[in-house]
Order: sequence, then C-alpha cells, then structure tokens
Amino acid sequence: MKITFYGHACIGIEVAGKHILVDPYISANPKASHIDIRSLKADYILLTHAHNDHILDAEAIAKQTNAVIVSNYEVATHFGNKGLQFHPMNLGGSWNFSFGNVKYVNAIHTSSFPDGSYGGNPGGFVIEGEHKNIYIAGDTALTMDMKLIPMRTKLDLAILPIGDNFTMDVDDAIIASDFVDCDKILGYHYDTFGYIEINHDEAKKKFFDAGKDLMLLEIGESINL
Repeated sequence: MKITFYGHACIGIEVAGKHILVDPYISANPKASHIDIRSLKADYILLTHAHNDHILDAEAIAKQTNAVIVSNYEVATHFGNKGLQFHPMNLGGSWNFSFGNVKYVNAIHTSSFPDGSYGGNPGGFVIEGEHKNIYIAGDTALTMDMKLIPMRTKLDLAILPIGDNFTMDVDDAIIASDFVDCDKILGYHYDTFGYIEINHDEAKKKFFDAGKDLMLLEIGESINL
C-alpha cells in the first residue's frame, strides 16, 4: 500500500492495482500549487464530508477519471445527481470494493456544502487492504467511538487531523492513537490556513515522548506500508 500526501486532508492510496483519492482539495491550496489535478489517477474518490476544503476538486477529477465517489448518502447522491458514478454509505456500514473493505465510521464535526445545504453526517474511513489496514479519521474531535475500531480491525496506520481549532490538536491526537491502538501516525489537516498552523518539531517530539511515530510528509511525498 502506497500512500501519498497531497496537502491539507488529501491523501492518495495505491493498493491492489487501484488508485484511491481522499478529500481532494488541491487546486485552491497555494501550498499544493505544484500538484496538477489533471495528472492524478483515481478509480475511487472517498469524501469524509461536504466542506469545500474536502470536496473542491472531486467533481473535476471524477469527470476526468470516471472515478466512483464514495461518501455518506447525502454527499454521494449530490455528485450522483451531477451524472457521476457514486456509492452511498452511512455510519457503521461497510462495503467490499475491488481494492478492499471500507467501513464508514463516526466523526465529530459538521458537514455542509459550500452553498450551506445539508451535507449529511461527517465520517472517517477504515480501509482493510490486501495486507495493511488504515484509518482515515477525517475532520473530527477526539471521540470515545474511536475505541470501537481496534475491536474489529488491527491498524497499521492511523491518519489523524492535528491542526486544532477545527479538529483535534496534537495532544488529543495522541490520545486518539491510544484509542485506535496504533502507534504509527500520519498527521494531516494542519498548516493550510492560519487557524491550523502547528510547530512541527514540537508535534513530533510529543508523539515521540509518548512512544509513537508521527509522520509529517511534504506535499507530494509518499510512504509505503
């Protein structure tokens, strides 16, 4: 499983010969100006919720790749009504896709489209791939529901928001990593805006002192699990 960070909360995943893109917000992110969305491959686009900083480029990329948009019922059908391929889900549900099993899990946040219309319940994704399992938390506060995840799935990586203000901060993310029983963390949803800028060295040290590994990738950088 190859994982690429495209800035903010956008993650690319390559597994089982498929390309998955999560929460594509690239074209309006000046920090990701070197990423051309026309060059991205996507068989599936997973959207955690309807906020613009998570769905901005979903329609354009889906049109150029014919990707299937996977999200909660409201978000998925929103894009389906635009003529795009979609697969609706809801909290607690799972589905076996061609690249692995996906479960849509709870997130504590809000969800509305840029025009203010209802975007359904926000969520995160637990992906069980060929040999590796990952948790993509989406935008969320720390929640006890995270403790449910390791009851079903042994994680190899947890992707957690750490920018504070709109989501968890670093300290809550450390607790979240305990709740999901995973010591290998990829941080995201930080630095994009002034509200969520963090001290990288301090964040890594806090995780290190807790016996955990926090990875903060450069935009466009990849890791292999």
